[in-house]
This record gives sequence, structure tokens and C-alpha cells, in this order.
Amino acid sequence: MSGSTCVSLARSSVAVAPPARVAEETRSDGMITIQSDEAPMILSKPRAVVQTLTCERRPLGEGFAYRRSIGGPELESLDPILSFDDFEFTGPANFGDHPHRGFESLTYVLEGSIGFHDFSGHKGTINTGDAQWTTVGRGVVHAEVPAGQGVQRGLNFWINLAAKDKMVAPSYQELASVDIPTVEKDGVSVKVIVGEALGMRSPIQTCTPVMCLDITVGPGAHLHQAVPAGWSACAYVIDGEASFGPSARATRQHECAVFGAKGNAVDARSGDADASTRFLLVAARPHGETVVREGYFVMNTREELEQAMDDYKNHHNGFEMAVGWTSDHVAKPAQ
Repeated sequence: MSGSTCVSLARSSVAVAPPARVAEETRSDGMITIQSDEAPMILSKPRAVVQTLTCERRPLGEGFAYRRSIGGPELESLDPILSFDDFEFTGPANFGDHPHRGFESLTYVLEGSIGFHDFSGHKGTINTGDAQWTTVGRGVVHAEVPAGQGVQRGLNFWINLAAKDKMVAPSYQELASVDIPTVEKDGVSVKVIVGEALGMRSPIQTCTPVMCLDITVGPGAHLHQAVPAGWSACAYVIDGEASFGPSARATRQHECAVFGAKGNAVDARSGDADASTRFLLVAARPHGETVVREGYFVMNTREELEQAMDDYKNHHNGFEMAVGWTSDHVAKPAQ
């Protein structure tokens, strides 16, 4: 990580059932402290599913397709989550040299390999099970291409940066599959890509507090994961069928469950008594700010958006290294 001043870590805890209560008090983080004859404990409130998004597969040119949940017509955004895609790459499809400003993003590879190269010289490959966190900040120009044979598949989401962080220095953090903290307990497996869960914490640092967990819940198992009160939260089902919330609402493969704001935990079980379910749980602290976006740029005002476009065009304010630069990947510049 180079140059970024954003070092906030998303943190959570596992809630437990309280003993006989005497009194309760709501804490600043939204959890409820129970006072009893023994030590104070925490009472969690599971969140309900308020919307289920159906993510249809949509081709985008030759060799690329995606399933979009957040950022689509059903849900434009879930502050600060701007978009959430399940994507497929097959060469020679690629994303040629293109700019960004104003957000952070995660790419998590489910199958195959993806190559990348940016105008600062940062380049490499992320493989199956690897994750890359990018803080775009004031600006990057890069290219992304399939780096293996056949279909390359992954998940990608964008997290808006707060106005105060829009112009931080860009940075990349790669986390190999073998280095992602993983914990298995009572039939539940959790890979902590960003944030903290079950006593394990990811080394990835973010500007906006974020939690991203790759969770597998086995047959008959039950996950009870704390999510900070007030954070936006959703879960995208990668495989199987999941049952979320107090009402055990079913969410099937390629569907995204959006959780309500009330509560401070997510409950999940497999929707099939004889099979496992796998889903990506994403939560983040909202900014409550105006968002103006167009294409690759995400800002707070129309004037800032126009300035970002002008900066890219004229190689100013973070885009200086774009002068004369072309990635190693053979691709037409993005339009």
C-alpha cells in the first residue's frame, strides 16, 4: 500500500445469548448491553431481508457477461455500495486502458486468472481465490484482461469514497488465497477477505469501513454474524440456496439479499437440509452524501465530475502518468 492515508479497518464481533437480564442499555455502536448478576453481555438483533434482487446474466460484447445486483434497475445503490457484479471473462475480451476516480473496489476471483496493469507500473495476476482491493482515490488508469484459458469468473463491487477521501493517493492491496484468514466452526467456514469475523481479521486496510466475508454454511449449520448497526449489508449467493433472517427468507443462487437497517447481526442457514450454501456477505458504513457518477468517475457534485473528466483529458491532478502510457495488454482504449 503506497501513499494512501486511509487506514480504517472494518471490525465486528460474534454476539452471544445473554443470561437472565436485569436491565439493558443501547451502546453507541447499536449493540445492546445486558446488565445481569454476571458480567454484561451483548444481545444481538438479526436483520430481516427487505429485498431480494434477481441477477440475470447479461452479455456485454463478445466474451464478457455479468450478473448485476446493486447498481442495476432494481437497486441503483446501497450507500456506500455503488455496484456489485458477478462477471465472466473469456479471451480475447478485455477491459482496455481506462481511468477511474472517487471510489474503492474489490475483485475476488472465483475461477481462473485475471491480469492487470496500471500507469504507475503496478501489474500482475490474481488467481482463483485471490482478492485485490483497489483504492482508486484521485485517479488511476489501468487495464484488466483474462489471464487463463476458458472462462475466468469473479465478483467485483465498488465502495464509494467519502468526500474527504476522494483525492487520496491510489493504492493496491493483493491478498493471495492462502493468505486470506479462514476459520471453520460448527459446520460454517468463513474467509475474511475484508474486516473481521469469528476472531480473525483481514490485513486489508480500507478508507470506508467495510466487511466482506466468503461464507459456506453446511447442512444443518447456522451462522450468526455480527454486523455493526447502521451499516448497509447484503449477501450474494454463489452456490446453493441460503435462508436469511428471522423469517428464514430463501435466497437462491445468483440472487442477492438486501438486509434492512434494523438489527446488528445476520443469521443464515442452508436452504437445503442436505446441501451447503455459499455466499458473499458485504457490509459497509454509509456516508450519507450526494453521489454524482458517470462511467468511470464517482464524485459528489456535477462540477467535481466535470473536473475529473477534464483532469483525465489533460493529464492533471493525479492523471499525469497517463501521458504517453499504454498497458502491456493489447487492447483498444475504453470509450
